Amino acid sequence: MKIKLLISIVATYICLSGCMSKNKQKTVSDRPNIIFILADDLGYGDLGCYGQEQIKTPFIDNLARSGMRFTNHYAGSTVCAPSRCSLMTGKHTGKSKIRGNKYNFSLESADTTVAQIMQNAGYKTAIIGKWGLGDNGSAGQPSKKGFDYFVGYLDQIRAHNAYTDWLWKNSDTLKTNNKVKIIPESYAKGIGSIATEKNTHTQDIFTNEALSFIENNKTDPFFLYLSYTLPHANNEAWYLNEIGMEVPELMGYDTSLSEMKPVQQAFAASVSYLDRDVGKIISKLKELGIDNNTLVIFASDNGPHEEGGVDSKIFKSSGSLRGIKRDLYEGGIRVPMIAYWPGKIAQGSLSMHASAFWDFLPTACNIAGVEPPKWTDGISYYNELLGKPQKKHEFLYWEWSSEGGKQAVRLGNWKGVRLNASKGSDAPIELYNLSKDIGELKNIAEEYPLEVSKISEIMKREHTYSKDFNFDYEID
Repeated sequence: MKIKLLISIVATYICLSGCMSKNKQKTVSDRPNIIFILADDLGYGDLGCYGQEQIKTPFIDNLARSGMRFTNHYAGSTVCAPSRCSLMTGKHTGKSKIRGNKYNFSLESADTTVAQIMQNAGYKTAIIGKWGLGDNGSAGQPSKKGFDYFVGYLDQIRAHNAYTDWLWKNSDTLKTNNKVKIIPESYAKGIGSIATEKNTHTQDIFTNEALSFIENNKTDPFFLYLSYTLPHANNEAWYLNEIGMEVPELMGYDTSLSEMKPVQQAFAASVSYLDRDVGKIISKLKELGIDNNTLVIFASDNGPHEEGGVDSKIFKSSGSLRGIKRDLYEGGIRVPMIAYWPGKIAQGSLSMHASAFWDFLPTACNIAGVEPPKWTDGISYYNELLGKPQKKHEFLYWEWSSEGGKQAVRLGNWKGVRLNASKGSDAPIELYNLSKDIGELKNIAEEYPLEVSKISEIMKREHTYSKDFNFDYEID
């Protein structure tokens, strides 16, 4: 009897051990790592795989050849803070907390981020680079929004200086070997700066930190939000008549650009510098043998800039699209996005699925094996990545409270843009058919009043009142 009992116990232990092993393998398999690499002010046409002919981006181009390139992907907004807010919270700018670039503005305790969801699901989480959604001590600082580890800038204006003298590391300061001078209080609220001694570019710090985080967490599921600051300009340097594009060296562009002004050369170099470090991240994943279990997404936070003395027309940074940063025309919000996941995403695949930043949160939920929250405006594009039937958006919506207020809606191939939104329904809606007019050159609103009416209703419905970011009126 005792022998039978012992045999039974041993058999049960073996069975449980086998089940635990299988469950552990299933857990690792079902919960891949996620790396979201975000460029700052990179235009739709700034990459070779999106038509750029002068700036060399071989590593990102190879990423596109090895994964999926999206042609209808949109940022959360036309400027950085609201765009990043949309990415993190899964809400479009008609409902999100941060809808503009206000100084020292923060997410609140009630705002849930994708990092909090991933952290609760057992992921190790990190943000490295530019945050912009809450200063130290606020409810919006990274440690209160789901991130286990943080190195970078909290404030978006300090992030202009790529040779800053210090960064945040969690809640402490990380000194660099650069020296800076602060811009007068009359400009950038006294926190803008330019370097007087340039030794270490923050891009190098961020890349090295990202490589270390990947190495240190290679055996656990992790979510890394790698939020680079290139190719954003140092507006404060330009304000003082210095070159507004800060790079360690001029590299990676067509030699014909050598006749251009140094600031244009530096812009091109900043894109290639960004490209080089994306290549380093992919190489690290391959070196560790975890590339097949890691989804990498690369995108930009809004359209191309003309800051720091840069002329986006020289490089055709918007491609064939109209507008740049601060516009709600396609050039201001349609951005490159590439997804890489060996063995899951078909090599060299092309997606024309219309998606936006607020879709990332439910997509990450799918990958982590958790139910997406009901309050998100996003639709997971997980099926699109895998080549399966994909649910589509009825519409996409944007708003921006500055410059008189702007609203935009994409409804199928129809695109509606309203300027001077502070005037309410008195402000006309421009209408474009993107299937025939990708450059939004011909306003056909008078020819299609029914479509204009549908878009107007969406604009009224999707805009919610914000005391901090409103059009100086409330849409009824």
